[in-house]
Amino acid sequence: MNDTQILSTFQELAPAPDAVRAGPVLVFDACQIGVVLRAVLFVELAVAVGVMYGARSLVEWMVGFALVTGAALPATLAWLITACLAKQWLGRLPLYAQCAMAGALGGVAGAYGCAMLTVSGLLVDGPWMASIFSGALLSAVLVAGLVLRAKGRGPADTSARLAELQSRIRPHFLFNTLNSAIALVRAEPAKAETLLEDLSDLFRYVLVDSGHTATLADEISLAQRYLAIEQVRFGDRLKLSWSLDPRANAAKLPPLLLQPLVENAVHHGVEPSALGAEVHISTQLRGSVVVIKVTNTVPAGQGNQGQGIALRNVRDRLGLMHDVQGQFRSGLKNGIYQVRIEVPL
Repeated sequence: MNDTQILSTFQELAPAPDAVRAGPVLVFDACQIGVVLRAVLFVELAVAVGVMYGARSLVEWMVGFALVTGAALPATLAWLITACLAKQWLGRLPLYAQCAMAGALGGVAGAYGCAMLTVSGLLVDGPWMASIFSGALLSAVLVAGLVLRAKGRGPADTSARLAELQSRIRPHFLFNTLNSAIALVRAEPAKAETLLEDLSDLFRYVLVDSGHTATLADEISLAQRYLAIEQVRFGDRLKLSWSLDPRANAAKLPPLLLQPLVENAVHHGVEPSALGAEVHISTQLRGSVVVIKVTNTVPAGQGNQGQGIALRNVRDRLGLMHDVQGQFRSGLKNGIYQVRIEVPL
């Protein structure tokens, strides 16, 4: 590895001038299934409670609830469809403008619901102003909840990045890698150079702020560099195999999501066993869902992999990004430990 390659690792740590300023971010993505479900359930709950004020019996409440739902549900869906279609435009607006537009859309949706009941003859004189203000209020409360949820992503991403940074520069990992490189310098200089380049790429990826999302292709590339280093260290003890579907490469993930999973597989599968372990990473596109699996054999008598800190971190970050569309499962069976992740494409 020449001096230019080494220096480039540290030069790239300084943020580019254009990257210092972060542009507006969409705080409520009405195209996500999780947002749709929350919006519908929230409006229906508000309608159910509101109708109680004017109902004097259960039957009267049920009739009133059905009547108002006939207006509130289509209005809510209209709000969601409009916000989804205007997603790119809304994402260019500042936070206060997005909230104002959401409230205005809510008012229009409320008027739309009232109009449906009036035109159908279910209401003779519709409560237009009450419907408009109710729609705006419900919209504002919903968006406020989504904004608070979005703010929770920042600390989670920061915590994960710090945890992974500590993991990458742990003394034993760094020293073992450098010792392996030293041992190869005279016997196999080309292999030593490749090893140091992989280590350089690992540090570059972790230390440079790569944003809130990464592609599955990026995560696979990082995992391959890490495992290439560990392959030199463990040799035949690390029996590695890949089954990668190129159609899944564009899937979005939080940065550094796959890395702790493959590291766990090596740390808890290969290291404790004198015979080593098998590690298998696979990706597959199934319809509109990408399935990612990290599987490793576990030495006899060893239970679940560690205390689960890395797994909880991965699960939480996946939930923040993909909500109910992101699925995470892990388990040990018959000496084989597997982590399975599902994300939308």
